[in-house]
Amino acid sequence: MTQPTLFVCKSCSATIAHDDVTEKTITEGVLLLNQLEQLNQGKSENNQLNVQAVGCLWTCDRPCSATFACPKKYTYHFVDLPVEAIADALLQFGQLYQQSEDGYVLPAKMPESLRSHLLVRVPPVS
Repeated sequence: MTQPTLFVCKSCSATIAHDDVTEKTITEGVLLLNQLEQLNQGKSENNQLNVQAVGCLWTCDRPCSATFACPKKYTYHFVDLPVEAIADALLQFGQLYQQSEDGYVLPAKMPESLRSHLLVRVPPVS
């Protein structure tokens, strides 16, 4: 089974213009990445989520954003994530996503703090 990936936009910022972001800029996306890596470290290898930074997810008007993707599974894109209180919910969702055969997570099972931040769920390519 292929492990899902959580892509986190490292240029996402509600306070810094996209054109002003450099590799050294500490954006909300970078803060979220740091939190996810810290929480992920304490988990066993089987329960760790593959977290990957990406330069931009093109939802700059809705920072902070993150996307769950995996071959043959639904793709979920979350926006307007409150950095200070969302990393744990993303990891919880990641476990549900990983356990689901096709990546579909029932809305009722999704962490409540994530529900209003889901922008799109894209069906898997067959």
